[in-house]
Amino acid sequence: MARVVESVIPDFGSELLVKKIVTKEMAGALRYGELSKRLGRPAPVPSIFIDEKLIFEITPGREELIECLNRYLGQGRG
Repeated sequence: MARVVESVIPDFGSELLVKKIVTKEMAGALRYGELSKRLGRPAPVPSIFIDEKLIFEITPGREELIECLNRYLGQGRG
């Protein structure tokens, strides 16, 4: 999933802030716990959250992710 996210980052420049959570690191494990608590269940791995909301729990295609981000950001990108 990280590859798909990384492939769209250049399309959005500074409009998109991506934080990769590595659960093997303490900070990542704590963040995973926070997301899971808000979700009310263990967060799926891998997954994509936008503004604390689970958006994808399976790897989306590049175009599907771009469309989702365009809708979220309210822009008519192609």
